[in-house]
Amino acid sequence: MSLLADLPRLIEESRAAFEEAGVPELTVHEKNGSSGSMLALCDSISFSKFLLSKGLAGKISTIYMDPPFLSGSDYSARLSGPGGKSISHHAYSDRWTNDEEGYIRMLCSALWGAKSLVSPQGSVFLHLDWHFVHYMKICMDEIFGRENFINEIIWQYKSGGSSKKHFARKHDTILMYGSSKDHYFDIPKEKSYNRGMKPYHFKGVDEYEDENGWYTLVNMKDVWAIDMVGRTSSERTGYATQKPEALLDRIIRCSSAEGDICADLFCGSGTLPVCAARSGRRFFACDTGRLAISITKKRLYDEGLIYRGERIINWDPVLRTALSDIEVQYSSDNGHFYYFKYWFEDHSSYLEVATTRPETMFGDQAVVFNPDDERYNKFEGKFVINPANGEKLPLIADRYVDKEFGTGVMKCTPAHDPNDFQIAKRHNLKFVKTMNDDATALYSRTGGLR
Repeated sequence: MSLLADLPRLIEESRAAFEEAGVPELTVHEKNGSSGSMLALCDSISFSKFLLSKGLAGKISTIYMDPPFLSGSDYSARLSGPGGKSISHHAYSDRWTNDEEGYIRMLCSALWGAKSLVSPQGSVFLHLDWHFVHYMKICMDEIFGRENFINEIIWQYKSGGSSKKHFARKHDTILMYGSSKDHYFDIPKEKSYNRGMKPYHFKGVDEYEDENGWYTLVNMKDVWAIDMVGRTSSERTGYATQKPEALLDRIIRCSSAEGDICADLFCGSGTLPVCAARSGRRFFACDTGRLAISITKKRLYDEGLIYRGERIINWDPVLRTALSDIEVQYSSDNGHFYYFKYWFEDHSSYLEVATTRPETMFGDQAVVFNPDDERYNKFEGKFVINPANGEKLPLIADRYVDKEFGTGVMKCTPAHDPNDFQIAKRHNLKFVKTMNDDATALYSRTGGLR
């Protein structure tokens, strides 16, 4: 049986799969400043379910989807490594061997999620190429209603190869559907040059002149000539399938107003989040690729579009980038206690401190005990000597300390432990790193590594 004949079944199966999918346990550790935007490492169905659980049904003005194209290829990103060396890093695989049905189910499930999230005046954009756009046009007619079709936008570009067997394939197709006939649409204008580049002098028609000749401004057509991101472009990230900011900026501005919410369910290199934040929109974006999330965060950070400040983070010493908590794969390992004597500054006696991370001792800023621990509360306000570098450390009380763990007294290294970080904020301690960005050890401030 042909794939076309199977489309009704696949559309219904994808609807059932989306409805039956559970809500994932995603934790928002911090929003993007006061804007409430979000970037998540997860698939589009899980993300849609999560947003629905947060009351965002019918609240999103623009939903853009740039999924894999069923191209049968693997894609990478060219990253700058140590010493400026270029490194190729796997981004994602677009191989669906003998599983065209699985591909359609995936896309249709994502579209059902988009239908649940898009506002009554909102629009959904599905970005594909020649491989499968003809099938997905039929699917979108069924999911959103053929009457809500708005445009088949042709994005025309110059880049890419050519063949002696067919015309050069130099365009993608973006299917635009409205949630209803009342969709928001702020149509941009474009130049339309006069014949012969000369003025017409028509009554009531404004005409303009540039270096090419005379033109009028008309409503923009559905064929967009926008260059791909070039090798020397300032916006280039190295991500193989990065979309240009001019393309996403046009989509965002025509379908949403400032203050609206935009979503990207396959965010890739993060062009939509960047353009949305820059133009005063909130964004919700996800991707299953860790590299995609890392590149998106870096772009937002570099432009000052996400919160900047000192905090404890997860750090990748290979890619040299921060990782969110949801990107980290946690595992439990058996640790080992190391015991050190922290002598009082008068050398009369010492406190024995147990630690599993002696390599961070050069960043110690205090020794901490529970205020209810009668063994140590009499020492509050006194000082001990850090055996690693000879610096004086204050003895402070904090209820975080477990009296039964280790020796009941702990060293506080604010720059290398999230719990120590919180203690430091409560007690106004400094944050001193003990490692370089490549995870090699820093030297102490008082005479070097000891």
